[in-house]
Amino acid sequence: MTQAEIKLCSLLLQEHFGEIVEKIGTYLVRTGGQPLRVIVSDTGTSLDQVKKALCVLIQHNLGTYQIQKRGFVEYSVQCSRVLCILRYPRYIYTAKTLYGDTDGKTMDYTEVSSTFVRLADTHFVQRCPGVPDASGPSDSAAPPAPTLVIDEKDMYSVPRLNLIGKGKRRRSCDDDDNGEHKAKKQKQDLESQEPPPDDGIYWQVNRDRFHQHFRDQAIVSAVANRMDQTSSEIVRTMLRMSEVTTSSNAAYTQPLSSNEIFRSLPAGYNIGKQVLDQYLTLLADDPLEFIGKSGDSGGGMYVVNLHKALASLATATLESIVQERFGSRCARIFRLLLRKKHLEQKQVEDFAMIPAKEAKDMLYKMLSENFVSLQEIPKTPDHAPSRTFYLYTVNVLASTRMLLHRCYKSVANLIERRQYETRENKRLLEKSQRVEAILASMQATGAEEVQLQEIEEMITAPERQQLESLKHTVNKIDASENQVDETIFLLASYVDSTVVAAAKKP
Repeated sequence: MTQAEIKLCSLLLQEHFGEIVEKIGTYLVRTGGQPLRVIVSDTGTSLDQVKKALCVLIQHNLGTYQIQKRGFVEYSVQCSRVLCILRYPRYIYTAKTLYGDTDGKTMDYTEVSSTFVRLADTHFVQRCPGVPDASGPSDSAAPPAPTLVIDEKDMYSVPRLNLIGKGKRRRSCDDDDNGEHKAKKQKQDLESQEPPPDDGIYWQVNRDRFHQHFRDQAIVSAVANRMDQTSSEIVRTMLRMSEVTTSSNAAYTQPLSSNEIFRSLPAGYNIGKQVLDQYLTLLADDPLEFIGKSGDSGGGMYVVNLHKALASLATATLESIVQERFGSRCARIFRLLLRKKHLEQKQVEDFAMIPAKEAKDMLYKMLSENFVSLQEIPKTPDHAPSRTFYLYTVNVLASTRMLLHRCYKSVANLIERRQYETRENKRLLEKSQRVEAILASMQATGAEEVQLQEIEEMITAPERQQLESLKHTVNKIDASENQVDETIFLLASYVDSTVVAAAKKP
């Protein structure tokens, strides 16, 4: 874990949960798991505040706890989960795109329930682990903390509920006394009834499933750019067929036969079986190897090579950044090194057809920025420079980690810039909020247009212009954060995939 990641975690925790949670969370990110008394001592925070901060972190699935062998409880905060806060807007947007947007609408409970069941069926939400029913003797010593468990087969199972009504809450100002009386009566009725079927069942967003969806979308988009729309639709179909059966960290999807893929193609794609086989053969023969052939039964068995797809996407990102930072000639040398693996400086000059002085400057520039590396191969044991080969190469994994570190620093800078802009215009923002609150209140009471216009004029034209400028700046910063996070996701997915692949090797 780098200092850039820790700083970004600190900024995210402070922005969303406040100073106390940020202090406790950053301490645990930096030090790892710690018992309660050590957290209180090292952070100089009161026991009550530490407990509340830990509750917030665990409630938001950012922190975990574990019972140690000695009997004490150790608390920890996972940096990767905190960094996922950057991706929350993307989760929400994806859910809206896939299952519809309810903003400003009144929905029946049945409609809400059916949408929730669809989210659970596609594994976008899952049950939280719960406390098991106590089955041991009552006089046995209670553990220092409950052990949460979840049955795999129940993780995405939604209990059936009989819900009637509309998903629109009444305003609290509508007859408060009558509402309070009804609330008490409803509470008494609920206490006299049996508990509902979902009593004690809590749900959480399945981040890994959203990340799997983002990865699949990136692969489909890459295939569409490289080949054509039909090829991307075939790959999309294969990924959709495997999305629930393939784990998020798998190197390959489950093998699918050509016949299964043909039957699962969308109705709008009227291509014959023979044309599909030709497309699958073309995809399997492509140098990028997004699609691999794993057998000949069922018209041919095919898999999506997820690890190689992520490697190709990460490499393409590196190429794009080299071109933006250093120009097209440097990008040509970079691609040449990717293709040839190892080259001497003279070979780079000849293959890239670039003058010696320019090629030397470009190589040293990329070397100083850690986009390329230099490997020494001595001819003799004394490592004499005159008898040593100096080969330039690209270590994709190392370059990806370096770039990921810079992306974390970039997001932290963007957050600090947004906070600075907000602080500089704090009084104007507060005045704008007060005016908007007064306008809303007067509109609700049926005020005349002249009165409303007088309230609006409390904000002068220069102030209004300053507010528009601030809004434009903050929107640009927010968009930049989202764009950098897309790059972070691709690069981090490749790094994680490489680590998993290395761990599985014998």
